Amino acid sequence: MAKKWYVLHTYSGYENKVKANLEHRIESMNLEDSVFDIQIPTEAVTEIKEGGRRVTSDKKVFPGYVLVRMELNDRSWGAVRNTPGVTGFVGAQGKPAPLSREEYEKIMKSTRAEAPKRMATDFAVNQSVKIVSGPLADFDGVISEVNPEGGKVKVLVSIFGRETPVELSFDQVARV
Repeated sequence: MAKKWYVLHTYSGYENKVKANLEHRIESMNLEDSVFDIQIPTEAVTEIKEGGRRVTSDKKVFPGYVLVRMELNDRSWGAVRNTPGVTGFVGAQGKPAPLSREEYEKIMKSTRAEAPKRMATDFAVNQSVKIVSGPLADFDGVISEVNPEGGKVKVLVSIFGRETPVELSFDQVARV
């Protein structure tokens, strides 16, 4: 029997608890030869808080899902399926469907250290902002574009009675 990756559906917010419960069950039921690895895909997300403060935290890529590498047999299936917090395997007609190598690599690519960091922001188009640093500090404007990947916003600033687009980083603007 081949070792394959399967996707478990869990109660949202219980992914870490499911992983701990599953690790405990594997050990207590002597399933180390059937269940090999458990992963919760996360990615580093940098959020810009009030005052331009940057906070980086890990966010789950797929909330409510856990990946398990296992040899699927009646014993391992039963132990995993009956773990507290697990609602079932992902697959058609209740049959667990293994991930292909490509699918697994694609999912895990965003969790690696070299993966580009994602920026999260609560800035939105048409939102009024005040520029807090740089040559246009103390000017007010309206956001016309948000670029979370680059950590930038395009702000329309009224200079000499004309709307002028200015590209600024998240930490150079604050909500009004």
